[in-house]
Amino acid sequence: MRVRVPAAPIAILVLLIAAPALTAQGDVKRAANGKPDLTGTFDAGTLTPLQRPEKYGDNLFLSPEDAAKIEADAAQYAADRHRVSDPNRKPPPVGGDGTTGGAGNVGGYNRFWVETGTEAFAVDGKFRTSIIFDPPNGRIPEMTEAGQARSAERRRLRRPNDGSAWWLDIDGHGPYDGPETLPVTERCIVGFTGATPTFPSLYNNFKRVVQTEDHIMILIEMVHDARIVRLNAEHPSPEERKWLGHSIGWWEGDTLVIDSRNFHPKAVLRGATQESHITERLTLQPDGNILYRFTIDDPATWDVPWSGEYIWKRSPVDVYEYACHEGNYSMGGTLRGARVLEADALAAKAASTGAGSGD
Repeated sequence: MRVRVPAAPIAILVLLIAAPALTAQGDVKRAANGKPDLTGTFDAGTLTPLQRPEKYGDNLFLSPEDAAKIEADAAQYAADRHRVSDPNRKPPPVGGDGTTGGAGNVGGYNRFWVETGTEAFAVDGKFRTSIIFDPPNGRIPEMTEAGQARSAERRRLRRPNDGSAWWLDIDGHGPYDGPETLPVTERCIVGFTGATPTFPSLYNNFKRVVQTEDHIMILIEMVHDARIVRLNAEHPSPEERKWLGHSIGWWEGDTLVIDSRNFHPKAVLRGATQESHITERLTLQPDGNILYRFTIDDPATWDVPWSGEYIWKRSPVDVYEYACHEGNYSMGGTLRGARVLEADALAAKAASTGAGSGD
């Protein structure tokens, strides 16, 4: 005996089954073209470190208790900021790895200026031990031999200030010969936290997104870098290189994918080369935040790509200009100081050899 089920209950059942999917598609703010509307201001500050503290091994997730402890320590640090007599006291380690802290040396930022955020971020309700999730240990991969050689060459020209003109003993140009020999981050050409991709920083963690039908603009507060992403476009010739790379984008469902290539040879990120290939994914969340994911692929520097993700929290505040530019006073001070140290070194050398004594 067959039982005939009316069509109406079946239709209702289908709708009930599909309801979660329909809700998921409609629970974010959308632009006129139906795409998720990413426009807004976001705070990317987080207490979660880029690289995972080694004590966590391959464990991607942080217990709620550990996350609460990190946040409590940060809150206490913030409360003490205006009461501690030592303004150069370093902030507590982020994530317990000791890799983050305010500079206490001459010329560094003291703890008053540190704004790393107040929370460890969570994805799908699970707190993370690091922003990097691939490789599984949550750390930047070891460099290739070529990458290590380039890194060693950079270190050869970058040493802590010990009050001496040590560069006079090296061959070739010195690190302080002129404005062009200073790092591009010190010259305020690009931000030292990176724009493509962008990482959290000790301060200036805001991003502003403006979205149109065929372009996305992402303003990075740190050194006011403005990235223009052309949608549904193609990359130009490799000879056309830019400080922030050339970025094109497209939508994969509700996720904005940004593909960046053609970097300026001096705009290297953490030792990468101009041949880096950066992929970013921005996914609007129901709470208005953005889940930001990136992958860095540069075989000339690392044998394997590495990836990370973290949350950009929507914020109602405005982003003010970070007025860092090549005419800043600190550059002149750096170069004048180098000339003084060189003069002192040459005078000391002349005195030790008896040159100019009149004998």
